[in-house]
Amino acid sequence: MTDLDYMKLAIEEARDGIRKRHGGPFGSIIVKDGQIVGKGHNRVLRNNDPTCHGEIAAIRNACDNLDTFDLTGCRIYTTGEPCHMCLCACMWANLDKIYYGCTIEDNGRIGFRDDKFDGIFGGREKLGSYLEEVGRKECLELFDEYSSSKPELY
Repeated sequence: MTDLDYMKLAIEEARDGIRKRHGGPFGSIIVKDGQIVGKGHNRVLRNNDPTCHGEIAAIRNACDNLDTFDLTGCRIYTTGEPCHMCLCACMWANLDKIYYGCTIEDNGRIGFRDDKFDGIFGGREKLGSYLEEVGRKECLELFDEYSSSKPELY
């Protein structure tokens, strides 16, 4: 499978969350050796948990599935560029790489305040190739779909 194929699976995971009204349009897939080992979508509204972003849910799922706290050798595909909480969680989990669809600015366009925190904490430029954009067009379509669903903003 290609990176775009994996991103499309993350998009489907996000769509599942949107349909269930669990939270924002953020879905994530974690891959190791070509196999999906974790997945998750934003469940902030469903769980009344502001930390249950798609990346966090996928990390928890992968750790459960692999019976480890160390996701070395794994990469994550996520529909939106990770907020700082999720970025740090990916680093704590030892994920090798982050592929994201929409940018921090795109997240802001649909009502999320990631850019506020990015302005406070910054530092992404120090990460080099750790973050890579893939499938932005497809993820923007997902974000438009989310916006048209008249979501509860938080």
